[in-house]
Amino acid sequence: MEIHVYDTYVKAHDNHVMHFDVFTASKDSEQAIQYAKQWLSSIGESDAVVSSKECRFCHTQQAPANVIDTINRQGYFIYKMEGCPA
Repeated sequence: MEIHVYDTYVKAHDNHVMHFDVFTASKDSEQAIQYAKQWLSSIGESDAVVSSKECRFCHTQQAPANVIDTINRQGYFIYKMEGCPA
């Protein structure tokens, strides 16, 4: 399965920057932004600003099985990088 990767940088409520990728099955920027907002809300960061400026399409790649399983279950996968909660 090919996935589409959206590189995302947002400011948390304490002003530190969180860097994460949103992986989706469809190349749809608006949907990726909604998925980013949904995930941010789930970690208590519902006030974080996410727009096409913060969440941008990066590339398309093949996905490993665990990512495919998560995308099939919830529609997206968050790949956490700098500043994200464990």
